[in-house]
Amino acid sequence: MEIWKNEVTQTELDFSKMAQKEGMNKAFLTYVADNAVLLRNDSLIKGRSAIADFMKNSTSKGLKWSPDFVDVASSGDLAYTYGKYTYTYQDSTGAEKMSSGIFHTVWKRQKDGSWKFVWD
Repeated sequence: MEIWKNEVTQTELDFSKMAQKEGMNKAFLTYVADNAVLLRNDSLIKGRSAIADFMKNSTSKGLKWSPDFVDVASSGDLAYTYGKYTYTYQDSTGAEKMSSGIFHTVWKRQKDGSWKFVWD
């Protein structure tokens, strides 16, 4: 089970690094499962296509996170992570702002052995 936890941890870290280097849109579309759900602004965005549409203008590279906790089901096909994130952005006046919070992600092993998120 420890090897699975390490896989999920590395996937989460790679996801965060991609968001910082290539932008949120690219990162989210790389790591999203086809049937994933995002919870944003008290709304559910369901499925890869809807998530792609929602993320299309998310070019920011200011989102950074890492997991504080990872656990994997004994079956090795589902996992979850949580931890802290920070989001740095410019407001309408050009001033740099930062917000922070807690994230929670549910991961599902895909047929090819990779991990994709199904809930964020």
